[in-house]
Amino acid sequence: MSVLVVDASVVVKWFIPEVDSDAARRLLAGSHDYIAPDLLFAETANTIWKKVRRGEVLARDGERLVADVGRAAVETVPSRALAEDAYALAIVTGHTVYDAMYLALAVRLDTRMITADERLAGALASMPPLAAHIQKLQTFSG
Repeated sequence: MSVLVVDASVVVKWFIPEVDSDAARRLLAGSHDYIAPDLLFAETANTIWKKVRRGEVLARDGERLVADVGRAAVETVPSRALAEDAYALAIVTGHTVYDAMYLALAVRLDTRMITADERLAGALASMPPLAAHIQKLQTFSG
């Protein structure tokens, strides 16, 4: 069984139908262990809140979705333990510390971060030492 870091863009797709949700569910159906910084829950809840504000999701469904995400089979690592590495990666990559938290965890575990954020994955693909640690959900095959 492989260990994969999943970011909020992937986890939201496990619960809310949107572009690439099928790919996210195939990832979830695989025999992997999933791990993320504990920031995952704040980011997914914020995404759900935005969808409620835009009228894409009913408020009562948003509450259920936040609870469902909280029960997802994702092990978490405290953001505190990743902050220094994430900050350093953010400085080097020019991406947010939030995104760098997931990348820092993938680097630390010598695994891949799976993301649906094509812009982030594309930018990091041009940085050889980091490219091995990030993969677009859309190209993940197992």
